[in-house]
Amino acid sequence: MKILRWSILAGYLTIALLPLIWLAFTSLKSQPEAISTTPGMLPSLTERLEDSGGFRFTVTKEAYGRLQETHTGASHSFISYLSNSILIGLMSTVAAVALGTACAYGFSRFRVAGAHDWLFFILSTRFLPPLAVVVPILMMYRQFDLQNTHLGLILLYTSFNLSLAVWLMKGFIDEIPKAYEEAALVDGYSHLHVFWTIIVPRARTGMAVTAVFCLISAWNEYAFALTLNNTRAVTVPVYFAGLQGNIQGVPWPQIAAGVILFAIPIVVFTILVRKHLLRGVTFGTIKQ
Repeated sequence: MKILRWSILAGYLTIALLPLIWLAFTSLKSQPEAISTTPGMLPSLTERLEDSGGFRFTVTKEAYGRLQETHTGASHSFISYLSNSILIGLMSTVAAVALGTACAYGFSRFRVAGAHDWLFFILSTRFLPPLAVVVPILMMYRQFDLQNTHLGLILLYTSFNLSLAVWLMKGFIDEIPKAYEEAALVDGYSHLHVFWTIIVPRARTGMAVTAVFCLISAWNEYAFALTLNNTRAVTVPVYFAGLQGNIQGVPWPQIAAGVILFAIPIVVFTILVRKHLLRGVTFGTIKQ
């Protein structure tokens, strides 16, 4: 059974990694090799072998070096758009998790009139697809001059991720025993001090889980980033879409290299919070 289990896991891992492996190989190819009808599947550090049937390709780092260039159909280099994604994603995630934790604490520990109705209303903000509200949001942003700004996307992503953060964090805070807070209140601590010194440290597992979901949502968002921006605050997904109209042909090696670099921050962040993430998946399943 152990051999069978590991065989199934190894097979699933291989299938799951195939797209990433293909991206990595494409990023190491030249443009002619990337669009060749005979795909090169095996890298070669030397010249391409003629007797290999065309299934080998010469490894080159040209695609990574050209990420600093401004391609046709773009206003800046890939690095500039990646900086926009990092700034907008991190700021909106921090804001959504902070506000969501505070709101969840209020719903969990205090009597709020119509709490169930308010929670349902908060959740209902995610019922509609983004494209259903993009036109009124665009008109509102024009009135406040928030289009083409980082602040506009940060506020928008925070608003849309807030409902997810509130619902996730409320479940985690509900599992924290109230005895800790009652003891601190008896000792003279204020509710704000109790929240900061007792709730936040014990809710960091839920905050890590919530941050991962919020960051992924903001990181991959395309519709609002395309509609509300065309110059200064354009993110990487919009940049990739703009390269499809390149008159010189789609630069597939550069896109593959950019996708790999675009995925690295999410992978690194998930690895950093993996302990909290694993705990968060099973949080509350076992009663002490």
